[in-house]
Amino acid sequence: MVPPAFSERGDIVASTKTNFQEQRFSASDGLQLYARDYGHGDPRTAASLPVVCLPGLSRNSRDFHLLATRLSTHPEKPRRVVALDYRGRGFSDWDSDKSRYQLPVEAGDVVSTCAALDIPRAIFIGTSRGGLILHLLAAMRPDLLAAVVLNDIGPVIEIEGLLQIRKYLEAQPKLRSWEEAVESLKRVHGAAFPALDDTDWRDMAEAIFRQKDGMIAADFDPALIEPLKSMDANTPVPDLWAQFQGFQAIPLMTIRGENSSILSQATVLEMGRRHPDMQSVTAKGQGHAPLLHRTDLLSEITMFIDRIA
Repeated sequence: MVPPAFSERGDIVASTKTNFQEQRFSASDGLQLYARDYGHGDPRTAASLPVVCLPGLSRNSRDFHLLATRLSTHPEKPRRVVALDYRGRGFSDWDSDKSRYQLPVEAGDVVSTCAALDIPRAIFIGTSRGGLILHLLAAMRPDLLAAVVLNDIGPVIEIEGLLQIRKYLEAQPKLRSWEEAVESLKRVHGAAFPALDDTDWRDMAEAIFRQKDGMIAADFDPALIEPLKSMDANTPVPDLWAQFQGFQAIPLMTIRGENSSILSQATVLEMGRRHPDMQSVTAKGQGHAPLLHRTDLLSEITMFIDRIA
């Protein structure tokens, strides 16, 4: 798989796939970012707020492909859906200054994305790191947030979960085929995701990995995990309760994987106490972070966002 060809459209570079448009545009520091734009060419989507999807630490826009396809082609209320590759992931450029792989910079990139793609206000879905970015945006740019879905993330992150993420990101095996990629994911994550079927595992593999030089490789800059290497079980992880208060004025849904190692049930309960209108959903048979296109979660997400304009 190679980077797509692009054609000029103003200050944005774009190309069209079957059910989404590929967008390239500049972050505030000039680094080139990439996003998938679903439903943009359908005039029916103009009647509803768009949805912006933000992936996890090492993940990319492909995580949301099935969810975005279904939301953007809904027979009654289709929506434009934009899914972003942060810097250093997917088809966005890797940053030569590795110190800029941090939440405030990536939050700024989300603001740049919305400006470049003419999205003044949206419903946001943030998986893991994407949800942390949304905590910052609730303080930085609350005007952007019409509603928020937090996928397996909250203001308190469990250190045990971070150490697990570090372990499997550091131990990326050399993979020679997509079948090996699927089996590798099953070995690492199978116990936490008993609900997944073979199609789900293949979808996960194709979202996480990309074919490079004849091998199947994780699609992110390895420098992303450097900040995790100094952590141990006693490392304090700052909480984001102050930023969480920024969600008070907007509709909020929190999804927790039943087997999550990152978001505890105690944290979800405290989130609900502080935001009494928060909708809480458990992804049965899934860990960190749940696949959102599965029927149970897709139904909950669709009902939630359809209550928004």
